[in-house]
Amino acid sequence: TGVGRVLEPLVIYVRDEIAKPNIGEKRYKDFSGFLLTVFFYIWLLNLMGMTPLGFNVTGNIAITVCLALFTFFIVQFSGNKSYWVHIFWMPGVPIIMKIILMPVEVLGMLTKPFSLLIRLFANMTAGHFVVMSLIALTITLKAQFGVVASTGMSFVLAFFISMIELLVAFLQAYIFTMLSALFIGMAVADDHH
Repeated sequence: TGVGRVLEPLVIYVRDEIAKPNIGEKRYKDFSGFLLTVFFYIWLLNLMGMTPLGFNVTGNIAITVCLALFTFFIVQFSGNKSYWVHIFWMPGVPIIMKIILMPVEVLGMLTKPFSLLIRLFANMTAGHFVVMSLIALTITLKAQFGVVASTGMSFVLAFFISMIELLVAFLQAYIFTMLSALFIGMAVADDHH
């Protein structure tokens, strides 16, 4: 009932379309709480950041670093033997290639959370920057087109971009959650050798 009725389809969507396919039927329940928390945290903060009194929290690099570090530590501590073997001593690969690929795999392990934090930070910051820039057109165009025309034009542009930002608010929460589930799924996947 109430708000739960509105949020239940999103919870089911995160469970059925993000957690189960990326992590697997056996282990998705272990990580569903984290994925749901991250999804709703990012989505609600993005929505609150669009309000006049809101602050662009996910446009703050410290917040995105913390979220990415949570994902990183969950992946590293949940990784099974197969995950670590594939990072440090890939089965079926010649020894010379193993020595070359090991640092590449370690670098890849570190770039995954970096890509998570930069993607969220940059997209949210850029969106807010565009909205503020379009609103600033009111001041700069006032001299050429008059107050009414410049205000109307800036309002229409800012309103259009704000509607796109509603989509981006959801999309960024979805992408962060999806990539987190994918990274977790790669770490806990059963050995297929």
